[in-house]
Amino acid sequence: MKKADVLSILFAVVLLAVAVIAEAQQPKKVPRIGFLVPGSHSGFAARVEAFRHGLRELGYIEGKNIEVEYRWAEGKLDRLPELAAELVRINVDVIVTSGDAAIRAAKDKTSVIPIVVSVAGDLVVPGYVSSHARPGGNITGLIDISPELSTKRLELLKETFPKLSRMAILWNAANPVMVLNFKEIERTARAMDLAPDSLEVRNSADFDRILNAPIKGKTYVLIVLQDSLVIAHSKRIVDYAAKHRLPGMYFDSSWVSSGGLMSYGPNYPDLFRRASTYVDKILKGRKPADLPVEQPMKFEFVINLKTAKQIGVTIPPNVLARADRVIK
Repeated sequence: MKKADVLSILFAVVLLAVAVIAEAQQPKKVPRIGFLVPGSHSGFAARVEAFRHGLRELGYIEGKNIEVEYRWAEGKLDRLPELAAELVRINVDVIVTSGDAAIRAAKDKTSVIPIVVSVAGDLVVPGYVSSHARPGGNITGLIDISPELSTKRLELLKETFPKLSRMAILWNAANPVMVLNFKEIERTARAMDLAPDSLEVRNSADFDRILNAPIKGKTYVLIVLQDSLVIAHSKRIVDYAAKHRLPGMYFDSSWVSSGGLMSYGPNYPDLFRRASTYVDKILKGRKPADLPVEQPMKFEFVINLKTAKQIGVTIPPNVLARADRVIK
C-alpha cells in the first residue's frame, strides 16, 4: 500500500473519531412540558405532585432530563389565553392542562403542539376530539365521566338524609358539558322523587347574584357541578353552604378538605399521575390523534365530620363506614 493511501486512511479515521467524539459531547435536547393550570399552586398541589410522581416512575427527573414550565392562572380564567400563548412561543414539546377553559385556551393557540388533558368532563361534546377512541387531532387525555356518577351521588345523599326531598344544583349553563351533566342529574333526581332547583351561572358576575340571594323554599342539600368557572369560586361556594347550613355534595375531595361536607368522584390526583403516561408516549413518538381518551380507574367517597358538626347534621354510621376517608 502506498504511503499516500495509508495517510488518507489514517486521516479519514481521525476525522471519523473526531466526529463521534463531537457528537457524544453535544448535549441532548431536554424535553419541555408546558403545564397550564386554571387554579393556583396551593389548590393544585396534590395533583401536580401526583403528575411529578408519575414522571419519576417513568424515569423523568425535573431539572435533569425533563423541564416543566408552569403557568398558573390563579382562578382568573381570562388569563389562560395569554398563558397558553406564552407556552406556544417558547415552543414546549407538550402542553398538559385540565378543565374546559384551559383546554380551549391551549387549543386556540396551537393545532401542532400535542395537548394532554389531565381531566375534563368530556372532550367530544365541545369538539376537542373526534371520538374518545380515536381523538384525531392534537388533543387527548382523561375524562371524569361525571354524568354516569349522578345516581351514586344522589343515593349517598338519600342514605345520609332519608327525609331529603329537595336540592339546589349550582352549575355553569354556558358550558355544554355541564348542560349534559345537569340534565342527567335532574333526570336522576326526579326519578328518585327529589325536586331539583337550578342555580345557573354563566360568568363570574353571576356568582354575586347567586351567592348573595336568600335560599328560596326548603332546600336541604347543595350539589355543585364543577368546571373551571365554578372551581374558580370554590371558596365562596363552600362559605355559602356553611352560612346557610346546607349540606354540600361535591365531585372532588379538595372541596371537602376546604370545608365542604362530602364528595364522591374520581381520584383526581390519580388522573394527573396517569396524564404523565400520555406525555411519555408522545415524547417517544406517539401521536395524540392515535392515543384513546381514558376514564377514571379510582374513585373515592370523602366526608368532613368537622363540617357536619358546624352545620348541625349527623352522618349515619352506615354511611361513615362506606367513606374512603373521613376528615375529623
